[in-house]
Amino acid sequence: MCGNNMSAPLPAIVPAARKATAAVIFLHGLGDTGPVMPVTLNMKMAMPSWFDIIGLSPDSQEDEQGIKQAAENIKALIEQEVKNGIPSHRIILGGFSQGGALSLYTALTTQQKLAGVIALSCWLPLRSSFPQGPIGGVNKDISILQCHGDSDPLVPHMFGSLTVEKLKTLVNPCNVSFSTYDGMMHGSCNQEMLDVKNFIDKILPPVD
Repeated sequence: MCGNNMSAPLPAIVPAARKATAAVIFLHGLGDTGPVMPVTLNMKMAMPSWFDIIGLSPDSQEDEQGIKQAAENIKALIEQEVKNGIPSHRIILGGFSQGGALSLYTALTTQQKLAGVIALSCWLPLRSSFPQGPIGGVNKDISILQCHGDSDPLVPHMFGSLTVEKLKTLVNPCNVSFSTYDGMMHGSCNQEMLDVKNFIDKILPPVD
């Protein structure tokens, strides 16, 4: 999938061991395997990216068109899962870094009711476009797990803190959790992965 006019490769799908009753759609971070496009932050070098990143400060200009187009692509991916027999309320959307940012934006703007969001080492894009109070729509009570390392040099922990504060004004704050990992940089750790597993197990319990 791609945020701009690039051709979109097929997503990597892990086959279900038995009949699937739920799905987790997880979006890669900048530079990981995925669609390639020029990135302003990296001197316009082409690299895997969902949308253009112009800067990494809170007041940096954002690629509004690219973010919105990428979100539409993800909504289409969710719709494809629904057509395959997975109800949208049994789908978790998640991602790391840029992918986590896109998963948050998509969940807060889609009319597809989702089970939850896993937002790792990321931020909320186009945050000024959201209302000052709670959002309406189907995901106003969505469960969100946000995780961030306190030593992240690329997406500072402060971005995560500002994001969770904003999220708690947009959706039911009781359903938003923010976990900080001591010494973790822009990556992951075993405890974070365990927290993600527990979140998935809680939000997507087995069904007969």
